[in-house]
Amino acid sequence: MDWCRHPLFHEDTDQLFRNAQLESVKAWINDPAQGALPLHARIQRAIRQLILDGALDVGRPLPASRALAKSLEVSRDTVESAYSQLHAEGFIERRVGSGSFVSERAQQLPGRGKPHHAAGGKASPRLSQRGSAIFSSGGLRDFLTPRPFAPGVPETRSFPLQTWERLERQVLKEYGTRILLHSPPQGMEPLRRAIADYVNLERGARATPDRVLVLTSSQQALSLCASVLLDAGERIFIEDPAYHGARKAFDAAGLECVPIPVDADGLRVEHLAQVSAATREAPKAVFLTPSHQFPSGATLALDRRLAVIEWARQHESWIIEDDYDSEFHYEGKPTACVQGLDPHERTIYIGTFTKSLFPGLRIGYMVLPSSLVTPMTVARTLLDGHSAPIPQLTLARFMEGGHHGAHIRTMRALYAKRRDVLAQLVHEYLADYLEPRVPAGGMQMPCVFTRDIPEREAVASARQAGIDLLGLTALHASSRHQAGFLMGFAAHAPHEMEAAVKTLVKVLRALTSQSPA
Repeated sequence: MDWCRHPLFHEDTDQLFRNAQLESVKAWINDPAQGALPLHARIQRAIRQLILDGALDVGRPLPASRALAKSLEVSRDTVESAYSQLHAEGFIERRVGSGSFVSERAQQLPGRGKPHHAAGGKASPRLSQRGSAIFSSGGLRDFLTPRPFAPGVPETRSFPLQTWERLERQVLKEYGTRILLHSPPQGMEPLRRAIADYVNLERGARATPDRVLVLTSSQQALSLCASVLLDAGERIFIEDPAYHGARKAFDAAGLECVPIPVDADGLRVEHLAQVSAATREAPKAVFLTPSHQFPSGATLALDRRLAVIEWARQHESWIIEDDYDSEFHYEGKPTACVQGLDPHERTIYIGTFTKSLFPGLRIGYMVLPSSLVTPMTVARTLLDGHSAPIPQLTLARFMEGGHHGAHIRTMRALYAKRRDVLAQLVHEYLADYLEPRVPAGGMQMPCVFTRDIPEREAVASARQAGIDLLGLTALHASSRHQAGFLMGFAAHAPHEMEAAVKTLVKVLRALTSQSPA
């Protein structure tokens, strides 16, 4: 081809755009990912990228706007708009009577001549030790859709949405545009008051509104505890097995997690004193899930609660109590929370409405010792500033009107039935593979393998079949445990669970048939 006669070139210039460059511009125009951009912006960004990649040399003339418009089959005004923006940004120069040229300033652009799509992919980013630890941990994977048997996912189809909508309209009408502003970082006072009343009545806590800190989640609370109460390198006692979100929050903060075994009565509290005496320095904190130990479901016995309180007093250590689904206790009356039994103010109580109401609410809270309210609130301002005021005030009215308590009672009865249904289904269909450990409360059931099954492969195969399971092995620090699954039962009706169990039978049968004899 005679490049000088190509319509993209002036008759008195050398080659301006090659075929590859023209195709690059066309690709930007037709790329669905750029579909939200106006046409002139797509052309402007395509030419800008050619300059950044070094495909267009400094001082090189660009095609006349009329010629480029003809080749791209767009209007001349569209190309003129693209050129004008490139000129304004300093990528090109426009000379009256001569045309448009790649600016000499482009020579100094960072990364010029290094295409953004270079072979070999992007280089690994340089992260801090903390950033590398967070990245390597994989973070936390929320179950975005309620597939069986995702643990910790509540039933949302039965939520009284009309009541919630009515209360939210009341909030908007009363507060008007004031509700569109920031809320206090500690949380809206009506919600802090409602939370204090609730945990005092239902959990036997010692709470006042001025000691409640409203947050977006219990995970945020754990991260605050890790960063405010301990320094990197310091030790913290955790249960073994333990809630993976807590372990990852502590690991990300650079803490050393010291596992303490769990039995049918919860944390083996005598190990706290033994480890403290052996090392001559007690860890600065202990993390507990005393109402329903995660994942075993065990309830921490009263004598052990009192013993851990005494240990914390003696060593001036903190107790981090995660009461994540204490509302759902199915056998007898629930035991009072550790915070309510602690007269020394060494306990940080963490609660959430993600489990009791719905995950999209994004409201959790801490009940703090008086001395920690201000430090924790200040630290919270560095994370996200505050929680959204509209859902806070709506939730406060939902609690004050008795709707929260009514919903909890309804769900408690529903979840108890579903727990029993899942246990029966496991016995009926999965007895050759799993043994259920029926918990006294909570929203998930640990089931251990009764034969040799590769846990990780089973979890992956089940996910491909539409079933979400949490393997038990990753929750243990020691190897002295049985592999298996943590199976959530709260979000699905009996017929839905039965269908999923039958699918899981096929998954496990296929895995065991592949295993060597």
